Amino acid sequence: MTTRFEPRKIGKTSLSVSPLGFGAASMGNLFHEVSDVEASATLASAIQLGMNLFDTAPRYGLGLSERRVGDALRNIPKNQYVLSTKVGRVLRPDSKAKVETLRYGFATPMPFDAHYDYSYDGIMRSYEDSVQRLGLAEIDILLVHDIGVDTHGEQDEFYYGQLCTSGYKALDELRAAGQIKAIGLGVNESAICERVMDIGQFDCFLLAGRYSLLEQAPLATFLPRCEAHGASIILGGPYNSGILATGVKGHGSPLYNYEPAPKHIIDKVAQIETVCENFNVTLAAAALQFPLGHSAVASVIPGLGSESRVHKTFELFNQQIPSDFWQTLKYKGLIDIDSPLPFTVEDQ
Repeated sequence: MTTRFEPRKIGKTSLSVSPLGFGAASMGNLFHEVSDVEASATLASAIQLGMNLFDTAPRYGLGLSERRVGDALRNIPKNQYVLSTKVGRVLRPDSKAKVETLRYGFATPMPFDAHYDYSYDGIMRSYEDSVQRLGLAEIDILLVHDIGVDTHGEQDEFYYGQLCTSGYKALDELRAAGQIKAIGLGVNESAICERVMDIGQFDCFLLAGRYSLLEQAPLATFLPRCEAHGASIILGGPYNSGILATGVKGHGSPLYNYEPAPKHIIDKVAQIETVCENFNVTLAAAALQFPLGHSAVASVIPGLGSESRVHKTFELFNQQIPSDFWQTLKYKGLIDIDSPLPFTVEDQ
């Protein structure tokens, strides 16, 4: 991948990932159908441009994303990609599945339903099923999907107990046996990541949306603790569900955290947009590049649902952004004063 950002290691493992990776939720027909032809072309474009980190999950289209990602990677050398998928949900056949409607946000034809299971047996079953769906002999990174209070509410202690008492053992066994190279979480909240560090050694956390051009709360304790623990961050949701991609000027109802953005968020993004305009910087480019300023962040993985989106994202990722732009955001209080800033051409 020809970018100003060098590949980075995942934790203390041997895995090296491209700074721009591929979030494959859209390959499971997230919100709308993506044809098999378009899915294949989208993944092929990402491979051609040098993206080597591909993240999928059983939840994405109830197995559809894994099938498509596996088809795309099967015929390229293993040393050219790093594959992550997730555990915590087991897919079971559902002959009554209403495949013509959105299920869990996916327009998928796959006749399955997902059931939470963070136990030893559940994680082993999920891993083995993923290997079959992917049609690949190796998975590099296994992430525990959607564990935590934000997802489970009052049932959090039950599912967290499953992970503590038996699920982690399954992850650790798979890693020790060399069947996977890294373990972590795939979540939308940082608190659960800090919590699980007390269970055992994790190599990475796929954190969606919580460290971004709009949010830097993890700078205080979470990111330093990750570095002390030896865990890297794979940053999902760099646009905070859309608002940092679309902006707010000329958009009636921008999305933030999958819902219409509140006024104080809209006001802050409007101010960031104004700085972008003054420096001729695209808001989405700044959102993609900002997280990589922190040494704990190994890769940024936006969701990519079309071939054109892959090429546009690659272009944004390589847009030159001057140091004065970032310093102006700090001066105006629009990003945390302690935010480490991404590498720029001027720094050479």
